[in-house]
Amino acid sequence: MTDFPTVGDTLPDIAMGTPEGGTVKPSDFAGKKLVLFFYPKDNTPGCTTEAKDFTALKGEFDAAGVELLGISKDSAKKHQNFIAKHDLTTPLATDAEEGGLSDALGIWTEKQMYGKTYMGMVRTTYLVAADGKIAQVWNKVKVKGHAEEVLAAAKAL
Repeated sequence: MTDFPTVGDTLPDIAMGTPEGGTVKPSDFAGKKLVLFFYPKDNTPGCTTEAKDFTALKGEFDAAGVELLGISKDSAKKHQNFIAKHDLTTPLATDAEEGGLSDALGIWTEKQMYGKTYMGMVRTTYLVAADGKIAQVWNKVKVKGHAEEVLAAAKAL
């Protein structure tokens, strides 16, 4: 079993794509608190709700000095459509590369549904302190009330 980064560890500094064609990596947020929320797929009910909830609270995260970044394996084009369709103001990143950040964190993993096995993203959120260390992890997130819970934890950090 591989030891994946957890509370107190430094987040792996792996670059991901942005919907605009650039790249973003955790070290780009050095000196700032950061929330990374990993979700399975754009335009699915739970993922849409989660992204909209973080967008609704973005002003409060901004006021608390906390950066947000939503991450899935979806393509830049899918992210652009997702942002436009739901008026999202929360930045998104594409972690589609093999060996990407979600792989390094152990949250891109084998899942099962209706007897079929497939690779998928475990809905997970990381709160990273300004020093780059993981301050809190929410595994197998339930969407309802999650953005509010993360905001409260970020403000307390």
